[in-house]
Amino acid sequence: MRFRTRAFLYCFVPFALLLASSFWMIQNLVQSRVRDRLRTSLLENNKAVARVLSKSDLQNSQFLRVVGENAALKAGVQLLLSYPENADARRTVEDQLRELCDHMGFSLLVVSGPPLPGRNKNGGPLAGVYRTDGVLKPLDIVSLKLPRNGMTLLNGSPYRIASVAIDQADENIGTLSVGEVFDFSVFSVPAVLFHDGHVLQSGIDGGVSLQELEAAMSHCRGEECDVRLRGVSYIALTMQGISLGDGYVLRNLQNLDVALAPVHQTLGVIFGSVALGSLLAALIFSVASASSIVRPIAAVVERLKEAEKTGELAEFRTEISPVFEIQGLTESFNRTAATIRESRENLTLAYVEFVQSLANALDARDPYTAGHSHRVSEMSQVVARSMLLPAETVERVRVGALLHDIGKIGVPDRLLRKPERLTPEEFAIVKLHPEIGRRILESVHGFGAYLPAVELHHENWDGSGYPQGQSGETTPIDARIIHVADAYDAMTTDRPYRSGMTHDAALRDLSANAGTQFDPAVVRHFIKSNASQPEGALEKYALTLVHPC
Repeated sequence: MRFRTRAFLYCFVPFALLLASSFWMIQNLVQSRVRDRLRTSLLENNKAVARVLSKSDLQNSQFLRVVGENAALKAGVQLLLSYPENADARRTVEDQLRELCDHMGFSLLVVSGPPLPGRNKNGGPLAGVYRTDGVLKPLDIVSLKLPRNGMTLLNGSPYRIASVAIDQADENIGTLSVGEVFDFSVFSVPAVLFHDGHVLQSGIDGGVSLQELEAAMSHCRGEECDVRLRGVSYIALTMQGISLGDGYVLRNLQNLDVALAPVHQTLGVIFGSVALGSLLAALIFSVASASSIVRPIAAVVERLKEAEKTGELAEFRTEISPVFEIQGLTESFNRTAATIRESRENLTLAYVEFVQSLANALDARDPYTAGHSHRVSEMSQVVARSMLLPAETVERVRVGALLHDIGKIGVPDRLLRKPERLTPEEFAIVKLHPEIGRRILESVHGFGAYLPAVELHHENWDGSGYPQGQSGETTPIDARIIHVADAYDAMTTDRPYRSGMTHDAALRDLSANAGTQFDPAVVRHFIKSNASQPEGALEKYALTLVHPC
C-alpha cells in the first residue's frame, strides 16, 4: 500500500470510526429509551389487567357467597354427601348448578366435599357442570383436580378458579368453586400462559405453534427477557399481581421491531445526512493533510532508496519541506550520515590493519612459512575471480585466506619449528588448528563470514579431510579454494626436512589429486590462472615475499 494511501487512511479512518461509534452509541441510547418506554407501557398495561381481573375475582367471590347460601344447593350437597354413589343425588346437584350457571353466566361450577381429616385440602369433587359450545354439560369428576384458587386446565382450555366454603349451622359441608375461561382478549398485547415451563395457550397470531413458541422462550427465567421469534424481536414481561396458582406463569410480549421501526427510520434520515456531510468534510481534510505530510517524506524516502542502492548515506537539502519538524529531521539525518561515513572509514581502516597484523604475527612465528598467508590470499583471489564469483565472495575469500591458519597460535612453537617430520601424535595436535581458529574468531564481532574458511580449509573432496570429514560441495567454496592455494604454497616452499617442488611439479600433483583431495573445478581454474605465467615466475614471486628487496 502506498505511503500516501496509508497517510490518508491514518487521517480518515479514525474520524470515520469515531463518527460511526458515536452514531452507534446514540442509536443504542435511543433504543434503550424506547425499550424503557415499552417496558413501562407493558407494566402499566399489566397493572390495569390485574385490576380488572382482581375486580372480577371480587365479584365472583361475592356471587359465590350468595350462591353458597342457597338452601336448595345446601340440601342437595348434604344428600350427595350421605349417598355419594347415588346417581340421582348427583344429578340433582348438577341441575342446581346448571340453573345457577344459566342465571349468573358462569362457565364452570363445581361442588367439592369438606376438608379431609388431618388435611387442609378440600375433599374430592362431588358434582360439577361446565359450558362448552354454549351448552352446559356435567363434568367427569373422577379425573378432575381442582385447586381452591388459581388456574386449572380443563379439556385443553385454561380456567381461573375462585372458591367459597358452603357452611350449614357452623359446619362446613363442602366448597363451591366457580371457573371462567381465561380470556386473552383482555390484554392489549399478546400473552403466553406457561405451566411448569410448558406453553399452555398463546394469544400470538400468525399461526405460531405452541412448540415453536416454547422453544423461543425456553431461556426466559426472570421477570424480563428478550425473545426472537420468526425473525422478530420481542420483549417479554412476567404478569404480576394475578394469582395463577403453583407452576403457572403469564408473560406479555411487545414487538420491539414494530416499536423501533419509526425510530430507526427517523435516525436513518438524520444520521445519513449528518454522516454524509461529516465524511465529506473529513475526506477533504484528510486528503489535504495526507498531501502535506507525504510530499516531503516521499522525497526523503526516495533519497534513502538511492542510498540503499549505492551503500552511501547521501545528505538531504534542508529546504526539502517548509515544515519545521521535517527540516529538523533532515538536518539531524545529515549530521548522522556524516558521522557514520567517518566511522565507517575508520572502522574499515582498522579492520584491514587488524587482519594484516594477525597474518603477519602468525607468519613471523616460523621463518620458513613467512609470507604464507599473504601468498595464499593472493592466489585464492586469482582463482575466485577466474571462477567468476561475486565481488563480495572474492573479498571474503581474500580475508579468509589471510586468517586461515590463525588457529596455529594455539599450536606449540616446538611443533611448528621442528626441523624433522612430525610424529603422528604431534601431527594430531597440529590438526587441531582449524577448530582453534574457529573458536578464536567466533567470539569476535564481524568475523562470522570467515569461520568456514578458517575451520574447513583442510576438508577433502572425497571426505577424508579434517576436522569434520565433509565431502564434495558440502564444504563452502571459500574453504575449497583456500585448500588448493594452501597446498600449492606448502608444496613449493622449502622446509627443513625437504626442498620445495617446482611450479610444474606442484601443478601436476594438484591435478593428480583433483577429485580426491581437491575440488576438480577449483584445481582447473587454479591451473588455468597460473598457466600463462612463465616458468619460475611464481617461485620468484614467493621469493620476493620471503626475501623482499
